[in-house]
Order: sequence, then C-alpha cells, then structure tokens
Amino acid sequence: MSDISLLGYCDKLSGRPGDEISFKVSSNNSLPYVASLVRVVCADPNPEGPGFTLEKSPIAFGGRFQSRYQPFYPGSYGLISARSKIKLTTKLSLSTNIWPTTPEKDNQGIISFCDQKGKPVFCLSLEKCLISVLVTTGPNQTKRFVVPTEIIKPRNWYYIWVDLSINKIQIGIKDYKSFSQPSKFVYETQIEFPEIADIVLAAVGGHPVTGHFNGKIDSPKLYQETGSPYIRDDKPNKLPNILADWNFSLDMTSTKIIDQGPLKLNGILINMPTRAMTGPQWTGEEMAWRHAPEQYGAIHFHDDDIYDFGWETDFKFKIPTQMKSGLYAAVISCCGNEDFIPFFVCPPQGKRNSRLCVLASTFTYTIYGNHARPNFHSSWLNRIKEWNAYPWNPAVHKEYGLSTYNFHTDGSGICHANHKRPIFSLKPGYITFGETEGKCSGLRHLQADTHFYFWLEKLNIPYDIITDQELHDEGIDAISGYHALSTGTHPEYHTTESLNAIQEFRDQGGNLLYLGGNGFYWKIATHKEGNGTLEIRRNEGGIRAWAAEPGEYYHAFDGGYGGLWRRNNRPPQKLAGVGFTAQGNFHGSYYRIDPDALLNEATAWIFEGVKTDIVGNYGFSGNGAAGFELDRADYRLGTEEETKIIARSENHHESFVPVPEELLTHITTWSGETPENLIRADMVYQQSLNGSQLFSVGSITFCGSLLFNDGSNDISTIVKNILARFME
Repeated sequence: MSDISLLGYCDKLSGRPGDEISFKVSSNNSLPYVASLVRVVCADPNPEGPGFTLEKSPIAFGGRFQSRYQPFYPGSYGLISARSKIKLTTKLSLSTNIWPTTPEKDNQGIISFCDQKGKPVFCLSLEKCLISVLVTTGPNQTKRFVVPTEIIKPRNWYYIWVDLSINKIQIGIKDYKSFSQPSKFVYETQIEFPEIADIVLAAVGGHPVTGHFNGKIDSPKLYQETGSPYIRDDKPNKLPNILADWNFSLDMTSTKIIDQGPLKLNGILINMPTRAMTGPQWTGEEMAWRHAPEQYGAIHFHDDDIYDFGWETDFKFKIPTQMKSGLYAAVISCCGNEDFIPFFVCPPQGKRNSRLCVLASTFTYTIYGNHARPNFHSSWLNRIKEWNAYPWNPAVHKEYGLSTYNFHTDGSGICHANHKRPIFSLKPGYITFGETEGKCSGLRHLQADTHFYFWLEKLNIPYDIITDQELHDEGIDAISGYHALSTGTHPEYHTTESLNAIQEFRDQGGNLLYLGGNGFYWKIATHKEGNGTLEIRRNEGGIRAWAAEPGEYYHAFDGGYGGLWRRNNRPPQKLAGVGFTAQGNFHGSYYRIDPDALLNEATAWIFEGVKTDIVGNYGFSGNGAAGFELDRADYRLGTEEETKIIARSENHHESFVPVPEELLTHITTWSGETPENLIRADMVYQQSLNGSQLFSVGSITFCGSLLFNDGSNDISTIVKNILARFME
C-alpha cells in the first residue's frame, strides 16, 4: 500500500515514571533496524530558525530488532461469529435499510456469510448502482444475480430484502422516497445452504476483509423462512421465526452490535464506523439520539475508516523514576531510512519538579493528525528536501488515514481520530506549510510548541510537561500545586474533563498563560472503552472543515452535545479572557502596546525592558507574533471585568476575515462592531479576586517570535516578566 519502508508509532503519547510504552514498527528492510532515544529540544528544521535540536539520552533504550513488514487494513465493518448457532435448511430471508453514499462504486458488501475458511458463500451487495446477490449453487460453486433496472441513488434510504429457497431467489427493493409499490425480482436457480461461520456487515468478508460499503446501514435482520418481509405484512421486518435482529441503537456508546433475536448473535465493529446516525425513521423532531434512540439506529460505514493499525509490539520502554519531564522520541533507523516516534514524559504523579507546568495539547495533535491540507502543492516537497525536514506528508500518503479536517472517500467528514498509527504531522521536523516567505518555518502544533520549550531551556527556566490525557484522566490533581500553567500555541480541542481541570486550577488561584490562539474552541469526547479514539461533531457554526448532517450533532461516545464550546455556554473568554475572532493565511503582524498599560502600575511591570510600543513584528511563524488565527476579549462572552487589554494587533494581511459565529449578516456582527474591527488579537492581563492571574496573547504565531534574534527581543522580554511574576 505504500513505498515508505520504515515507520512506527507507540500505544501512548505520554506516561509517568513507572509507566510502560509499547512501540510498533513496520520495516520493509532486510536488515535489522536500530532504536535509540533522544530528547526533543526543538523540532524546527528551518536552517534560519532556532535549529533542529535533539539530545541523545543516556538512558538504556531499544537496541537492534529484526525488520518486518506490518500491514494495515482500512475499512469499517461489523463482524459476527455464527459458528454452531445457525443451521440453515431450505429457507432464509434477510432484510436491511441502506443509505449508500458511493453507489457507483462496485463490490460493496451489505451483508455477507462466510464459511469456516473465511470464503464468502452468500453476499448481498451494491454493484455500480445496482443490487446484486451472490449465492452458493453447489460445492465450491457460486453464482451472482444482479437486479438490472432498479438504479440505486446516493444519499437515499432503501429497504432491501432477499428470499432464498432451494430453487428460487427473490430480491425486493423499496425506495423510501417513492410512493410506488416495491420492486420485486425473481430468479430460478438451485441454491445450497452451507454452514455459516461468520456474518459480515458492510463488507464482503474474507481474509483480509474486502468490498467495504460506503454509507449507512440500519436494522439488518435474518429470518428462517421466506415470504418477502415487506410485501407480506406491509410493515418492514415483521415476520415470525426471526433468527437475528440487530438493533444498532442499543449500546450506542460502545463498539458492540446487539442482536435482539433468540440466538443472540452479538458482534463487534471493526475500524470504528460512526454511530448515532439518523436512520430512515428520523422525523427531524428530536435532535438528541438519547431521547429517541429508535430514530438513530443507523451506522455510517466507510471504506477508509481506520483508527488503530493494530500492529504488534516490537519493543517496550518502562519510564525510569528519575527521567526528566519533557518531549522525547524513539529514533528508528535502518539502511539509510529513519523515523521518529514521539512521546511525552510527565513527572511522577503528585510530584512537582518546577513551579511551571506546560500543557502539551495531545488531543489537538491527534485531531489534526495526518491533515492533508487542501492547499498542499508538490513544490512543498522541494523545501522539505532542502531543509532535510521530515520527508513524508499525508497529502501524498493518504493511505495512512487522514485527519478530522479531511473527508472520507464518500465525501462525509471524518469525525474520529486516534494516535495508534503513524502520524506524520506528529514527527519532529515535520513542516505544515511548505511555501512561506521570509524566515517563516511553516510550523504548527507539536513542532511549533517546541519553540516555547527551547526558549525555556535557553533561559534555564525549569518546567514539567503534562498532556491533555493526564488532564482528562486525573482532573485538577494533574496540575494542582503548580504556580503557573502554560499552554502552547494551539490548545483547540478539549473534553469536558480537561476543560474543567483548567477552570478549577484558575478557581483555586492558579496562574494561566495562554500563549496561543483559537484555543478551547471545539468540544470533543473520548471513547468509553479506552481505545484512544476521539470524536468531534462539527455542528452549527465555527470555522469548519466539514459540516455534520442535520440531527447528528450529539456525540455517540458520551451522548453530549458537540460543536463549539461557545455553543455549550463555555466561550473561551470565560476561561482565557479571549476567544477566536478572525482567521487568515499563515501571515503574522505585530502588537501595539496600549499607552495606559505602560502607565498603569498594575500592568507596567509586564513591559519592563521593552523598547518600543510596537512588539512582535518578527518571528519564525508567519513572520509576526500576531497571526493566522486571532482571539479577542469580549465582556459579553465572559471576559471578566478586571481583565485589561494591554496590547492589540493591527495591520493584518488582506486574507483575514471574521469567523462565522461572529457574523449575523454580511454587514452586522454579534458584538455590534464592524467586521473589520473584529480582525485583531488582544493581549490581556487579569488578576482575579481569588488571586489568580491570567496572561493571554490571542495568536497562534506568538511563540514563533520568542526565539527570534536568539531570544533577545521584546516578545521574549514580556513572557520573561510574566513568568517571573506568575511563578513567585
């Protein structure tokens, strides 16, 4: 599937001393590969930047391991073991509802039966807009029947049934949009009923499983008799002698599929298809699937679903007791090929090695994982080669699974993300934007966050790292006791638990530095089975890569309402003083310091040593400290009254526009300001009544300015002053 000869990933993105991390590697090379450990100080490959800096770790790690290729199999389906449970004789009926999204594609299994060897012996499928049925006609013999006239259209509900007897097959199709009678097609043929080992839903079956279906399936059923389920009762699926009745609206938050029939043919979902989807019975009167689960009995399957590659473990690493908190990477190399497998080491639980805790936004990294950017151009590969940057890009290698900022092959938005696969965008040296001007490195996320890590190292400011996962799992206990908590450049995605932890930290008097932009924006959910999968529903508004279908705004994982935290009554301004207001291309501008902030004793200390009132008109991210995505204060949205706007950006690139949730019409806005005035980043300082202090910069590109001129600049001075006060 790929010409990449060496890749790896680990089962956890973070751990504490005593925790064990498992590393999974696929190598096409004939020679063994070597694994070693480095500490990632700076992940920027820009030759004009601060420098790609790795420190070899003295800790015993890895070694030599035999190369082996580990395959992966995209495509979701349902798998049900039917061994010794179904005894077919001379009659069988099956029925289901389907909502295909790529009916023109051939070989899309809807329901298939496999024998003991995994060979399909029956299959109801979709073949280039036509329904077909494969049946067994004798020992090692099968025959396919294709309905010749009933054209299946995309994004339309159909009720399909099949009757099988020893000498006849009948296929029925009912279009839910049509008031006409169902279509019936009868074929005379000899049918043999072999023993069934497995039932596969939404694929053809076999080893490996192939023929994946794109679209929704709802309420598949099996009956031990014939009689055309729809025609006989005029009510779909109402026949006696039922064998299996799979109700996808049951146990919706799990990967289980439940059979309400007498044989209890329960199954599992492979590769995490999307649940809590509207079915043919959805009326539009209820938007929450928990309130009307019978209307949400559909599962959306995709031929490119992938969430966990399931590779076998090559080696493990138990984090030593005294290992310094920070960003590390396993470096695997073989025959001139090299790959990085990054992970974070957190301090021992309950121990504080510093007064400063830095939050690594691993949920955001995962949600963006393998983002194939729509503006990618092959010329980017030239810069990657010139800079000796990380060589692989998801826009070129989509087979490794894309991000929730991309679409499935059927055009639906990807709403699940998992880190248990090779994620190119997580690798040190990866470039997000391959065509930038000036000294811009074109970095985002993990790589951009290392600008802050490296700056702390240069100034000898000790810090611990905690990730979103610890925040989600442990709540306030993960960060209580620190004097200050700092974000990186883009803490965009949060669960209820992780957001609560930060809010509680502030409520208890902790100091927060929000050194990014477009943070605390989208609400996500984690899967209850602990498989590392995150879910996002992009509903209503906001800057969105895709839009959720009507009625599909609630998470399947926890039943909670998805979308923007702002739509969940938790605008970013309530936590961080500022919230998303405008976006443009990857260009940065500067801040102008408010004269009152220089004169006011409460804020003048922030600018001690700053030379001019214009700061940040430089940097390795967009060439300016205020750029790409901008946040502003808004007292109606939750910015506290005592919050002071100490600087404001200006003179932004012509590509910048207000975000959709701020616009009411083309000339009016939610805040009442002009659209042009919403294009700004507000730098704010706040001291709450409980003693908690807040410093927010409202810009994704801010940290890219810290290391400019080797860290000797006004942005660096401002953050030094803030940290000195916040860590007292």
